[in-house]
Amino acid sequence: MNVNKIRKICRPIRIVLGLGLIAAGVVTGINWFYLGVIPLIAGIANFCPLCIITKQCDLPESSESNNESN
Repeated sequence: MNVNKIRKICRPIRIVLGLGLIAAGVVTGINWFYLGVIPLIAGIANFCPLCIITKQCDLPESSESNNESN
């Protein structure tokens, strides 16, 4: 399992969600919205710690990586 990769569709969603939460925190003044930094960093860094736990974001392994491991 390559933990440095998340699905292509998840990355922009995480970035937009993170920016949206941070913007909501700036507008409303509620500090809890600043937790939007977590999905923002996960999207920018292309790394998701929850993918390690849930294994929902695993990318299918290519045949090239299977040949190299044998």
